[in-house]
Amino acid sequence: MTTTTRTRRRSRVDQQQRRTAVWMVSPALVVMFLVAVVPIGYAIWLSLNVYSVRQAGLSQFVGLTNYWNALTSPEWWEAFRQTFFFAIVSVFLEVVLGVAMALLLNMAFRGRGLLRSTLLVPYAVLTVVSAITWQAMFESNLGLVTGLLRALGLPGGEHVWLAEPGYAMAVIIVADVWKTAPFVALLVLAGLQVIPPDVYEAADLDGASRWQTFWRVTLPLLRPAIALAAIFRLLDALRIFDLPYVLTKGANGTETMSMLAYQELREGRLIGPGSALSILTFATVMVVSLVYIRFAGGNIRDVAKEN
Repeated sequence: MTTTTRTRRRSRVDQQQRRTAVWMVSPALVVMFLVAVVPIGYAIWLSLNVYSVRQAGLSQFVGLTNYWNALTSPEWWEAFRQTFFFAIVSVFLEVVLGVAMALLLNMAFRGRGLLRSTLLVPYAVLTVVSAITWQAMFESNLGLVTGLLRALGLPGGEHVWLAEPGYAMAVIIVADVWKTAPFVALLVLAGLQVIPPDVYEAADLDGASRWQTFWRVTLPLLRPAIALAAIFRLLDALRIFDLPYVLTKGANGTETMSMLAYQELREGRLIGPGSALSILTFATVMVVSLVYIRFAGGNIRDVAKEN
């Protein structure tokens, strides 16, 4: 068989494999198009119009007016600021606590398997149920947390937490950290499991202390897992809706971008402006994800290679 014949046969095989691959992934691509692209495209179209809720079929194309009104509105920038404040603080605390819990769960002790199994319990609880629980715990008269603070004579026992700015946001952050820090811990724990024991043996031979081993060995090797956990939680936190909606309805400095869009769409019946706010929220999350991946993409690719 000549080289030309083998090349042609290999080319036909490659083309056949490509066609097979296209046929195999096409159903998934169609579903993704219907589920994601079509609704987003329709939302963009709605954001370029103003609709009447009194007369069916009456609409007016206004172009980018809804976006201009949103971007020049102080309500949007206040929700933007509050959302990013919540996201940055909560994700930072979740990463710190998640790394600490992962280091603890990576140690050898009796009952470690049971503790690992129960770690996911907070994350498995529905967010609405979690929010109602924390709402009851911070209730001003009968709440467990406020009652404990009063009994110990600590600050905060006399405050109505969910009715005061600052305190209300603190409750939302605590509830979110309690629920999702175990998720970060599991991701970091998976990263700890793939660190070779030889690395720690070499550190011991070099006389490194525990802190030096953690700072110069463990933490650098955990950066891919931490980066992956942080981007997951950051994107989720920027879309936060359920916790502030159940706890405060967005009052007292807790209104997020998603809540503002919901209030315009559902409560204000302003379909065009509400759609514009939704698209702005979507665009904000997309820009943050692209910037994050641009600067932390190497660490995330390391995780993909390890898996």
